[in-house]
Amino acid sequence: MTLKDKGPRQIEDTIECVEELARILKENDLGIIKISTEDIDIEIGAKKAAPPPPPIGVMPPAMGAASAAAPGISAEKPAESPEKGNYITSPIIGTFYSSPSPEKPSFVKLGDTVNAGDVVCIIESMKLMNEINSEFSGKVAEIYVNNGDAVEYDQKLMRIE
Repeated sequence: MTLKDKGPRQIEDTIECVEELARILKENDLGIIKISTEDIDIEIGAKKAAPPPPPIGVMPPAMGAASAAAPGISAEKPAESPEKGNYITSPIIGTFYSSPSPEKPSFVKLGDTVNAGDVVCIIESMKLMNEINSEFSGKVAEIYVNNGDAVEYDQKLMRIE
């Protein structure tokens, strides 16, 4: 806010004006109000609350998905049966490594048998190499990430049957 003539009454009038503009902004759910005159420039902005994120696992429908399907073929996937087994998930955000070093073999491969406590991979986070141990005994049924992939917290890494 800039004033060319800074008299006492003008400041009081300006404060009243700003308060009134703020009320109008709030009541009408506006983002910004700008007012400029010869004597004054006012810009009032309100913080808008971000819309809540969609629930986890719910994806918005793709536009035109049904029309993109070939004739006679449904755009919907058939319901998949839940996979059996236990999941090893990432306890941290980082980079997935399947072996202790590039020249060494992978800790586990598809079809390998693991015991609870066996190291199955490494997640590098903040320059620290964190060994990830299996909590389950069984056969490695699926590996969901590739060597060098970035992983998120609680992302599925492997399925053990």
